[in-house]
Amino acid sequence: MTSTTFQNLKPLYLKIPAKGFTYIFHPLFIPTYIFFWLLLRFPVEFAGITPFALFARKLNVFLMTAFFPAFSIFLMWRLKLIDNIYLRTSKSRIGPYIITMIFYWWMWYLSRYFTDQPIVLKFFYFGIFLTTVFGLTINSFTKISMHAMGVSGAMLGVLLTCFYYKSYLGFDIALATLIAGFVCTSRLILKHHTNAEIYSGLFLGTFCQLLAYLIMM
Repeated sequence: MTSTTFQNLKPLYLKIPAKGFTYIFHPLFIPTYIFFWLLLRFPVEFAGITPFALFARKLNVFLMTAFFPAFSIFLMWRLKLIDNIYLRTSKSRIGPYIITMIFYWWMWYLSRYFTDQPIVLKFFYFGIFLTTVFGLTINSFTKISMHAMGVSGAMLGVLLTCFYYKSYLGFDIALATLIAGFVCTSRLILKHHTNAEIYSGLFLGTFCQLLAYLIMM
C-alpha cells in the first residue's frame, strides 16, 4: 500500500467510529440512557413502582423523548417543511427544536408529581427543557451543536445525581466524560461543526443542568 493510498484511507478509519458515536449517542437518546442508568445505579428509588408500571415508564420515556420527536422530524421532512432529517442548517432546526421542547417540557411537568421514581429526574428533565429553549434562541445566530448539548447535559446530570445522593461513582462520571469527549470529537472529525459550535454546546448543556439543579433541588 502506497503512502498516498494510506492517507486516503486514514480518514475512513476515523469517520466510521465517528459516525457510530454520532448515532449511538444522538441527543434524543440521552434521556432514555439517563433513565436506565438511574434504574441500574439507584434501584431503591424505584421501590414503590410495580413491574408493569416500571415497564410502562421505560416505554414512556423512550416514546416521549426519542421516538415521537424523531417521528415528528421525519413527518416534517416528508411534508417538505425541512430539507433533510440531518438538520444541517440553523433554519431546518427551528421546527425540531420547538417540537422537542414541547415533549421535554411535558416530561418535566409529569416528573414533578411522580413519587415512585428518582427525584433527580425533576432537575434533569427541567435541564434538557431549558437546553432546548436556550438552544433555539442561540440557533438564530449560530448552529450550536445539539450533540454537544446532549452529552454535556448527560455528563453533568450524572455528576449532580452522584452529588445529590452522596454516591461517588467515579467510574460512571469518568465514562460519561469520555463519551462526551468522543462524541464532540466525532462531530469535528465529520466536519459537521466548528470548534466554537462544539464549545458553546458543551457550555450550554452543562449550564442548563446546573441551573435546573439549583432551581429544582
